Amino acid sequence: MSAEPRINDRIRVPEVRLVGPSGEQVGIVPLAKALELAQEYDLDLVEVAATARPPVCKLMDYGKFKYESAMKAREARKNQAHTVIKEMKLRPKIDPHDYDTKKGHVVRFLKQGDKVKITIMFRGREQSRPELGYRLLQRLAEDVQELGFIESNPKQDGRNMIMVLGPHKKKTEAMAEAREAQAARKAGRSGEAPADDADSADSAIDDAAAVQSEAQAQADA
Repeated sequence: MSAEPRINDRIRVPEVRLVGPSGEQVGIVPLAKALELAQEYDLDLVEVAATARPPVCKLMDYGKFKYESAMKAREARKNQAHTVIKEMKLRPKIDPHDYDTKKGHVVRFLKQGDKVKITIMFRGREQSRPELGYRLLQRLAEDVQELGFIESNPKQDGRNMIMVLGPHKKKTEAMAEAREAQAARKAGRSGEAPADDADSADSAIDDAAAVQSEAQAQADA
C-alpha cells in the first residue's frame, strides 16, 4: 500500500471534515465544496486522517509540504547520533607520559559523547597482581570524573581487566557543543585555516597517536 495520502480527485468520500490552510476548523462539508475551496485558494485538498469518520482533510500546498517534510527528515538523519564504544589499552606499569597520552584520548572520546572501554593488559607475572590494574582503572576514572562515570566496574577477563566509562553528556549534546565551538572559532579567525580543517587535522593527529600507542602496547604484550 502506498504511504502517500490521497489528494484532490483521488479522495472518494461524500463529505470530509475540513481544516483550513491556517489550521482553522471549517467543519464537515461535502467533498465537492472542499474541492471548490481548494481551487479558490489555489491549494490542494489533502486527506490527513483517512480513518476518521468523516475523513479529515486539509487545504495545503502539497508540493511544498512534501519538500519541507523531506528536508526535516534529512536534517533529523544528519543530526542523528549513535553512541560509539571506543577502546583504550593500557599496561599496569604504564609510564607517566604514556598515561597522560592515553588519558588525553579518553578525555576526547568522552567529550565527543562516546563510551570508552578501558583494557588493562597483563603480561607474565603481572597476572598475579590484579590490584595494579584495578588501581590504575580507578585512578583513570577519578581523573576524568567530570566528563564520565564508571558504567561497568572493573572485571577480570583472562589476561585482561576491563572497565567501561560512560559520558555524562549525550552524543547529541556533544555534537551540538562541537558545532557551536566551531562556529565561534570561525567567527574569531580571520585569514586562518577554517576551523573544520583544523579540527580534522587535530583529530587525525590524535587518532594516529592512539593507534600508534595501542600498537606498541600490543607488541609489548
